Amino acid sequence: MRFLAWAQLLATAAEAAFTWQNVKIGGGGGFVPGIVFHPTTKGVAYARTDIGGLYRLNSDDSWTAITDGITDNDNWHNWGVDALALDPQDVNVVYAAVGMYTNDWDPKPGSIIRSSDKGATWKTTALSFKVGGNMPGRGMGERLAVDPANSKILYFGARSGNGLWKSTDAGATFTKVSSFTAVGTFIPDPNDVGGYNGDKQGLAFVTFDSTSGTTNGATKRIFVGTADNTTASVYVSEDAGATWNPVKGQPGKYFPHKCVLQPAEKALYLTYSDGTGPYDGTLGAVYRYDLATSTWKDITPVSGGDLYFGFGGLGVDMKKAGTIVVASLNSWWPDAQIFRSTDSGATWSKIWAWSSYPNMDLYYAQSASKAPWIKTGFLDTDTKDLGWMIEALVIDPLDSDHWLYSTGLTVFGGHDLTKWDSAHNVSIQSLADGIEEFAVQDLASPPGGSELLAAVGDDSGFTFKDAASLKVSPNTPWMNPIWTTSSSVDYAGTSVKNIIRIGNSAGSQQAAVSSDGGVTWNNYPGADTTLNGGTVAYSANGDTVLWSTASNGVQLSKNQGSFSAASSLPSSAVIASDKQNNTVFYGGSAAAFYVSTNSGASFSKAGALGSATAVRDIAAHPTKAGEVWVSTDVGVFHSTNYGSSFTQPSTTLKNTYQIALGKGSGTTWNVYAFGTGSAGAKLYGSADDGATWTDIQGSQGFGSIDSCKLAGSGNTANQVYVGTNGRGVFYASGTIGKRSTAFSA
Repeated sequence: MRFLAWAQLLATAAEAAFTWQNVKIGGGGGFVPGIVFHPTTKGVAYARTDIGGLYRLNSDDSWTAITDGITDNDNWHNWGVDALALDPQDVNVVYAAVGMYTNDWDPKPGSIIRSSDKGATWKTTALSFKVGGNMPGRGMGERLAVDPANSKILYFGARSGNGLWKSTDAGATFTKVSSFTAVGTFIPDPNDVGGYNGDKQGLAFVTFDSTSGTTNGATKRIFVGTADNTTASVYVSEDAGATWNPVKGQPGKYFPHKCVLQPAEKALYLTYSDGTGPYDGTLGAVYRYDLATSTWKDITPVSGGDLYFGFGGLGVDMKKAGTIVVASLNSWWPDAQIFRSTDSGATWSKIWAWSSYPNMDLYYAQSASKAPWIKTGFLDTDTKDLGWMIEALVIDPLDSDHWLYSTGLTVFGGHDLTKWDSAHNVSIQSLADGIEEFAVQDLASPPGGSELLAAVGDDSGFTFKDAASLKVSPNTPWMNPIWTTSSSVDYAGTSVKNIIRIGNSAGSQQAAVSSDGGVTWNNYPGADTTLNGGTVAYSANGDTVLWSTASNGVQLSKNQGSFSAASSLPSSAVIASDKQNNTVFYGGSAAAFYVSTNSGASFSKAGALGSATAVRDIAAHPTKAGEVWVSTDVGVFHSTNYGSSFTQPSTTLKNTYQIALGKGSGTTWNVYAFGTGSAGAKLYGSADDGATWTDIQGSQGFGSIDSCKLAGSGNTANQVYVGTNGRGVFYASGTIGKRSTAFSA
């Protein structure tokens, strides 16, 4: 009898049925520069973020992300949103200007995106220049506006000296408005050529005057603000954009941030600051411009020694003429200040006041039940309860009680704003449920330990003890110590409740340990104040720490003692610990792979990695000593002998970045990696030790794959976590297709 063996490759390029959702950190976690309500439909609003895309408001005060589908690896910059506009005549239509940076950090020009179904789908119009959703001045605006009399007409104010642009076909195409010659020449730091602060800030806002009538179907009067603080920064057209002139009598001292029309008053309200924001602001003003008399009035709420900030956020009540709310930009101590006027700025009241220094009378009650970590980690520990970087402040035009304002941390707001006028006390709560704007720095999922450890930027980090907790906003961030940013986290493989994390703030101890799985923390005794940033590896038993620091090379500490240089590893080396053998650490730099078998005292070069020239990540098997996976510029390599030798299981996945292992079906373990494979630059999974790779990302956008963080679950079968730079942590579960062999006689 003859036996014929033949192999079949099944589902090697198929897309796995993975459905992605956010781990619920909640509360926003980042800066929201702009919020826009629809003018004629109650409760319809959108929020733009600087690194996390657009969100749509839901009826229960939660938010839904609506730009994930256009933020794949090639279009990562679409998560930077510099301007937002709604069509007053069509509640389903939304526009945004997208692009992250105007310097060479972002290689591509920006775009205007448009949707006719509230963000469910998008069309894109490419621009010939860059857009700066995460650049200085991003809280100004809105730079994009739809003509209230003609839905075909849009104007967009660009950065970098690119001037004013117009569309007459509902955003399908744009042409430059040659008659508008102001470009917004202010540069925050002219010496920072090519850097973050070295570009012209450009135009600040576009505001239509709907009371001015029309010319040939277009609104006659249009105002445009520019980033200038000399003689003119507000311009007007009286002929539907054909010609432009500086508005007479305007203040020339500060930069305009917001400009809002109150049509019943026939007046504009404008906020000014001496910086373009969002971090600066030491002086400023608030003005009212009367459209009927063409006169300006300074209505700044405070003066003299009480004025030590600029003004940004501006809410105008469309149902109660003369009622406005403005916010300081920035009052870093003791807190932000918010002012309200019901008589067009003639008089003002504050949301807090000094009673008898240092005591304050607070005319508000504040809560964060939707994201409890905001209260425990920030409101209870800082004086800045109201926030900072308040550039977005809006009142629902159809509901005078509903207001929202955003900070560098969250979106606050409430539903009883008019009580300010009667009881002089309002309820403020965090209303950012659904907004996940966290910049994730590292992830870990210890087998038999906490389900997920997430190190994040700006908000320290978070522990999720089990699978159920992934859907519940944590009660606390990582505290005691709490740092602005935790750059790395790791666990001891044979003692998984022992966790170490690293921070990136200079001047204080930036290493902390936990013995209860990341619930409580203490400073690591051996860390001094000179070490920070980088990545960390914890030995299997938790008695040795290897730390590849941001600026002091690779450091080693044993038994909580002082750190000393691990001189046999190059600076900035990629590091990892063997999760079962306490004496073994791994390292990688350039094309070389290193191994230490004496608890990091010395490292030696080990097995070769083919033609690789860059080791990018190392993942030790969570339960098998000596098994290690290495991600490189030419793909993934695998060793089962402590890196003495490597094989490349497949060449179909190339140019890989982060790699991780996670519990698979039964006793198996899956391998996950970001790289370029059959479906492009995406996240792939393998259930057959890297022999075949399946696209498990699908249509979900994670932004640039080289900035994503990755962890396979050590406890939940076939579950994987992705940390993004601006959209928090995603997770999904699914069975990965693998190679099978069939035999026939």
